[in-house]
Amino acid sequence: MSGPGPIKALGNIVQIAYLPDDFDAALGHWTGTMGVGPFFMLENVQLGECKYRGAPTDAVFSIAIGYWGEIQIELVRAENDAPSIYTGEYAVRDRVHHTCIFVESIDDARRACAEAGAEILLEGKVGETGEVIYVDAGSGPGHIVELLQPMEGAADLFQMMKDAARDWDGSDPLRILG
Repeated sequence: MSGPGPIKALGNIVQIAYLPDDFDAALGHWTGTMGVGPFFMLENVQLGECKYRGAPTDAVFSIAIGYWGEIQIELVRAENDAPSIYTGEYAVRDRVHHTCIFVESIDDARRACAEAGAEILLEGKVGETGEVIYVDAGSGPGHIVELLQPMEGAADLFQMMKDAARDWDGSDPLRILG
């Protein structure tokens, strides 16, 4: 038996992301029903040098991240209708939209995706030092894999979110980050 496929070899899933039709209702479900939180909101995110299927795009989206143990739950809201994975055929709603793997090298991730025959759908810079690619490895909408080389300082930010979730008492379920 051979080893893991090229994408699995990059690391473990650290995030499950959703693109809800009703962002506020989804947040209420995750915090109230599921008990996940608090969520931290980053509004109007725009990736540097962003491309959708190789063409420049000015897609803007907002994200809210909360931790369920070691797993991030991410809720995404498209803020415009620019071409992206959050509009058009890849904008599946109210079910898993994508999963995420943190990688040490986006170049290694690109090579693994090429080896697997995965199509790069969306790509861009995250801050000054991070990069991200979202790929379709062959299963289509609802099965996108995000490969993120986090920017400097991201580990501290994610640890702060994880620490906040550890003993969360249900108060202040959505916290806006500047």
